[in-house]
Amino acid sequence: MKFSLAALLSGLIFGLGLILSGMANPEKVLGFLDLAGLWDPSLAFVMGGAILVGLVAFTIARKRTLSFLGFDMKLPASTHIDSRLVVGSLMFGIGWGIAGFCPGPGLVALGAGELKAAVFVSSMVAGMGIYEWIERKRGAA
Repeated sequence: MKFSLAALLSGLIFGLGLILSGMANPEKVLGFLDLAGLWDPSLAFVMGGAILVGLVAFTIARKRTLSFLGFDMKLPASTHIDSRLVVGSLMFGIGWGIAGFCPGPGLVALGAGELKAAVFVSSMVAGMGIYEWIERKRGAA
C-alpha cells in the first residue's frame, strides 16, 4: 500500500509538472525542436531543471542501500553503449520530433482527451508489443 500511494503521488506530481511546463503540448515541444524556424528555448530550462534534480537524486541514491520506502536500491550498472542503444535512441528522438510527444507527456495528453495523443499512445503500445515479439523470437533462436 505504501508503494502504491508513493507511485500515485509521484505520477500526479510528474503529470502536473508536464502540464505546467508545456511538455504535454506537442506544439510547444515541436517549437523547441524547430531550430531553423521560430525556435522556442523555454523547454531547455525545463530539461535543465530535470537534469539538476536527477543529478541530486542519483547522487543521494548511489550512497544508499535502501530507498526512502525501504526497498532495495536498483540502479543501472551498465555503461556499455551498443548499436541497439544508439538505434533505439535515434528512433525515440525521431518519434518525438514527428509527434511532439514522448511517453510521459503523451499519457498526460491522452488523459486530457487529446486525439493526437491517442494516436501516439496507440502507436507506442504497438511498438512495445512488436519489440517484445522480436525479443521472444531472438530468445527462441
